[in-house]
Amino acid sequence: MAKIPHSLVSTFLILSIVLSFMILANAKSQRFARYLSPATLGLKKEKLSHLHFYFHDIVSGKNPTAVQIARADMTNTSSTGFGMVAMIDDPLTTRPELNSKLLGRAQGIYASASQSDLGLLMTMNFGFVEGKYNGSTLSVLGRNSVLSTVREMPIVGGSGLFRFARGYAQARTHTFDIKTGDAVVEYNVYVYHY
Repeated sequence: MAKIPHSLVSTFLILSIVLSFMILANAKSQRFARYLSPATLGLKKEKLSHLHFYFHDIVSGKNPTAVQIARADMTNTSSTGFGMVAMIDDPLTTRPELNSKLLGRAQGIYASASQSDLGLLMTMNFGFVEGKYNGSTLSVLGRNSVLSTVREMPIVGGSGLFRFARGYAQARTHTFDIKTGDAVVEYNVYVYHY
């Protein structure tokens, strides 16, 4: 049997070790998840903020801010409008009057999701355009029991100054015009964020 030179064995051993380290290093860089300190993302102390504004849901007139985009065959005969879906781009203002200062817009979808009562599935972003919150958003995903005096929906996230946001929004109908279907809703939002 032929003898393998010692230098070739050493070279093979060194290459094997280097290759093993390269495979391990690549495996670590390809990890799916890892733990981070919030400080590595520049996150400091968490704050609790209270936001107050009015939401204008306008379904009538030449320039509605909420438009129906889908309905089921049974929606017209349903007492709750079950199956109706609307897309919204509703103004958010400082006061209940539409011509008061614009703070942002509620953009998203609401849908009649209950066959037994007037319950809407709300999925929307509050996109702010005023002051230090300009460009920041809060995301709402929850149930809106429209006929309840106060409705509570979760804040499930956000962007900009509201990164890692969590909290809740309380909605209270300020006015509702039964002839047009237009509504003004007062919102109090309590949100933890960094």
